[in-house]
Amino acid sequence: MATAIDHLDWDDLKLFLIVVRCKSVTGAARELKVSHSTVSRRLARLEYTVGGALVERTRDGLLLTPAGLVTMRRAEEIENGVNALRTDVSNRDEIRGTVRLATMEGIATLYLSARLVELSSRYPDLALELVTSPQTVRVARREADLFLSFFKPHGSALDSQLIGRFNTGLFASQSYLERNGIPSHAADLREHRFVGYIEELVQLESVLWLEELVPAPKITFSSNSMMSQMFAASAGAGIVALPEFARSLNLGLVPVLQELTGVREIWLSAHHDLAYLPRVRAVKRFLKELFQRDEQRLMRKASWSL
Repeated sequence: MATAIDHLDWDDLKLFLIVVRCKSVTGAARELKVSHSTVSRRLARLEYTVGGALVERTRDGLLLTPAGLVTMRRAEEIENGVNALRTDVSNRDEIRGTVRLATMEGIATLYLSARLVELSSRYPDLALELVTSPQTVRVARREADLFLSFFKPHGSALDSQLIGRFNTGLFASQSYLERNGIPSHAADLREHRFVGYIEELVQLESVLWLEELVPAPKITFSSNSMMSQMFAASAGAGIVALPEFARSLNLGLVPVLQELTGVREIWLSAHHDLAYLPRVRAVKRFLKELFQRDEQRLMRKASWSL
């Protein structure tokens, strides 16, 4: 059985957004070049449709009711979708402009940088800025257009998608293993030295893959840089925990106790206002395709040498 909301008129929602932005019926009427009574009548019709008052009239102007706040948010979502559709239809072949992608140093350097050449070939007029950060990048504050992370960021204004996963594992140099022995059981790791992060400088717990695999490791070399950890382990400083994508840098490291693996998720986030822009959608689509294509390799237990 049909209800009033089934007869919702998009034009009434557009008028409501103008009323909200003008903060008055009079201002909205002036902008729309219609009478005050016309705006009031259509606003009343929308209130009947949604089943409650949307605004309260005060000396300082109109205030949104709880129902009005919800309606405004939904109306803005529809407005963004319609604007995105309009852009797609009129410029469907025009992917141009700049997109800033923020993520962590390791995956940016060891995995994304070389693969983003394909994105440039696909969209010659698209300029991509790759920013590395050891902490959460706030796309809600427009610090970047897209944020690739190993966790789902919080925020009501974010459009976040799980686009992939990867394994982590333990590695060491041949010289270290020759001097200290090859561990055959997890209990043997108590006798070994490790390379890891400086605990008080870690701003994202999702990079603490060593502590996930080895409780209370004896860390003898630490750095806030994963790249520094890799080079130190390659020189024989100890056993290091690394993500699967680190295999792109050949440093002579070999896997240790391959049955010990961790899993991390890869999340891609954008602000709601930017998520539908053609250039942002193009980068999102490319990254999703990339991680889907490499899923088996990234989730494979480490059987390669670094």
